[in-house]
Amino acid sequence: MIGNHVKIYQGVTLGALSVDKTMSGVKRHPTVGDHTIIYSGATILGGNTVIGKDCIIGGNVWLTTSVPDGTKVYHSADNKFVKKLNKTQNEENL
Repeated sequence: MIGNHVKIYQGVTLGALSVDKTMSGVKRHPTVGDHTIIYSGATILGGNTVIGKDCIIGGNVWLTTSVPDGTKVYHSADNKFVKKLNKTQNEENL
């Protein structure tokens, strides 16, 4: 399920962790909360994965676990960072 006012850029995958005919009745794709931005090349997998509202998922990020509301997830060549946003922060001042 994708929430309201979500921005999803090109090359984003919202998919299942595995595909098997026996799982046809099971939720296999992630849930994305309202007002979330997912940048190019991000991959978010799994039916139990929930991206909270007001999140920012950076380009080329690979996620298989949930993140809480207001979280920014991105990676660099060396590390993956997760930062909880303050209510007064927005995308422009990160």
